Amino acid sequence: MASSIQYKIRPATEEDVPVLLSLVKKLAEYEKLSHEVTATSILFRENGFGKESYYKCLLADGGDKSQPRYFGFALYFFTFSTFKGKPTLYLEDLFVLPDFRGLGIGKSLLIRLAAIAREKKCGRMEWAVLDWNQSAIDFYKKIDAVPMDEWTVFRLDEKAIFRLAESPR
Repeated sequence: MASSIQYKIRPATEEDVPVLLSLVKKLAEYEKLSHEVTATSILFRENGFGKESYYKCLLADGGDKSQPRYFGFALYFFTFSTFKGKPTLYLEDLFVLPDFRGLGIGKSLLIRLAAIAREKKCGRMEWAVLDWNQSAIDFYKKIDAVPMDEWTVFRLDEKAIFRLAESPR
């Protein structure tokens, strides 16, 4: 593991889509969820840089134009809090390659996200973490994030969305 590295946090561009997809696959591998990845470069381009932009992404970039080197990413989007009456920055994924953890990259990504949330006048930032990922939970608690233990996340997959959309009233 490196003891210190040079990097910058920057917004991902359409040209970064292959890198982003590669990092997402590494995240899925780390989370033991590789079997769930169906994302493609085409989908990331369409949904992040197409007519509609459903996500934004920051990259921890340690390279230059001749030889880029990526250490991690933060993919996020905005939702809306009815109770706050303000937007919410929702962090979908934060990932730093294992060999580069503990060097401040994750915190740098979160600091940039907090600056974006402040600029957009967000009432809060939210994200989910797997309950077995104690190192991430400890990290988030160190930056004063509070677990929402009284909430349960629900999900409809694509098949369930289709069935619900087609069901009678």
